[in-house]
Parts: sequence; structure tokens; C-alpha cells
Amino acid sequence: MLDRTIRSECLDWLLILNRRHLERVLRLYVDHYDRESPHRARDLRSAAVVRTTRRASKGEIRRRDRIGGLIHESYRAAA
Repeated sequence: MLDRTIRSECLDWLLILNRRHLERVLRLYVDHYDRESPHRARDLRSAAVVRTTRRASKGEIRRRDRIGGLIHESYRAAA
């Protein structure tokens, strides 16, 4: 299932230049998928949300672009 997700959400949108580029893109995408994207096993919450729900969070919410802006991740800046 992950292979179809990687292709439709990532690889179909990029021009891969060489093997090194492909490996870097796949590494970044899988890292994002495991940490940030919602999963049914976690009640559609990301791993980051599951880890931070126990503590109060303060600070500005910022956006980080990954894979050339193809993926956007939100994070809370240090207060």
C-alpha cells in the first residue's frame, strides 16, 4: 500500500534525476509518512500528535516545506 502512496503523492509529481536523488526523495517521504501523516491505527492522528498530546504546547505554529515544497509539515516553534 505504501508503494502506491509514494507513487501517487510523491513520485508522479517529480522529475527524478538519478539514483542518488531518488534515494533522497524516498528517504524524506518515508520519514514524513511515518512521522507526520495520519494513520488509521492511531485514530487518524500523526505520530507527532500522538507524542505531543500529553504535554501542553505553546508557541507559534510554523510550516516547513519538504521535497521542494511537495510536502508541507507543521510544527510548533519553541516558546
